[in-house]
Amino acid sequence: MLEQLEGSRAVATVVARCRPQVVAAYPISPQTHIVEALADHVRTGVLADCSYLMVESEFGALSACIGASVVGARTYTATASQGLLYMAEALPNASGLGLPVVMTVANRAIGAPINIWNDHSDVMSQRDCGWIQLFAESNQEAVDLHLQAFAVAERTSLPVMVCMDGFVLTHAVEEIDVPDQQSVDSFLPPFVPRQVLDPNAPITIGAMVGPDAFAEVKYLAGAAQLAALDVVEEVATDFSERFGRDSGGLVRGYRTQDADLVVLTMGSTFGTVCDVVDLLREGGAAVGALAITCFRPWPTTQVAEALAGIGTVIVVERAFSPGSGSIIGSDVRLALAGSGTSVFTVVAGLGGRPVTTDSILGLVRDVLAGTLEPDTLHFLDVDRALVARELDHNRTVATP
Repeated sequence: MLEQLEGSRAVATVVARCRPQVVAAYPISPQTHIVEALADHVRTGVLADCSYLMVESEFGALSACIGASVVGARTYTATASQGLLYMAEALPNASGLGLPVVMTVANRAIGAPINIWNDHSDVMSQRDCGWIQLFAESNQEAVDLHLQAFAVAERTSLPVMVCMDGFVLTHAVEEIDVPDQQSVDSFLPPFVPRQVLDPNAPITIGAMVGPDAFAEVKYLAGAAQLAALDVVEEVATDFSERFGRDSGGLVRGYRTQDADLVVLTMGSTFGTVCDVVDLLREGGAAVGALAITCFRPWPTTQVAEALAGIGTVIVVERAFSPGSGSIIGSDVRLALAGSGTSVFTVVAGLGGRPVTTDSILGLVRDVLAGTLEPDTLHFLDVDRALVARELDHNRTVATP
């Protein structure tokens, strides 16, 4: 049933209906409303048989989830921005131990300078920590992905981040269908851990591994990530059959069948890109859009298939690698190696700067007109006069 809900409250409701046994909470904007709402669910008994842990830090939150997961509890936490970075030491521990923790990341810029608004620099900084990363386009998909995340995590024995754009989604109020408890229970069976610490049957988890076996351990971890691609698709198909809407999966195309140019992006920006596609189609341009829902593991084959025969791809990403360049664009080029497709990479929306219809429309028209160079990192809506003035200042003025 559709309800007018804030994105954070809807996510908290579906997480509660997934019946986590441990929720570890440390508030940081813009995810705070999620853990606040979960606290209310526990206090009122809506979420029963759950230990709600108010910890001292984000590192403590994930550490508590790790401890709870290794003894067989379904666990959940949420964070954002600097909070995710504070977890950095523990993130590969959760994945390396094969623990199916589910975490919401309300995407937010990282400092300095401090900025509380949305971009993807937080999760991009942790893209190689061994967690599955799923990106939501809308609040409806954020709800759907959380339900799927528990299923994926527990089938693969890998932790999952569900990434939803901070404020753009977390604080937006709209009509959302949150599956009822009976439907959630039917879709998500009780958690049966693949490994568990039990005093009656003691084992060692996380022992030191030396050079003689460490490479093999990491090889197997990489293989487990790639194997998860099939599980993500299977769970999304199962979800679609049960709930009657397509959500999740690896990639999603929009009007790509006969496109000559495709704009590729992740998160809430996809909706804006689809609007631009419609406008350009009205003018006769053969343009389409592609959303990456599963960024880690990277769906190389599916991206290549979705973009087969496309002459030009514009990658719009909300983070970049300083000193190197594109992040998503590099993965797209890997998927399209040898295809002859021209790939343009554009950084947009850093620190919450709006990614508008007009900006994307102008970007596509510039590419079609040949005024942008491929294989070069471009920045959308940057004040180039200000940047040039500051660069010139740094070159010419010596400061103590």
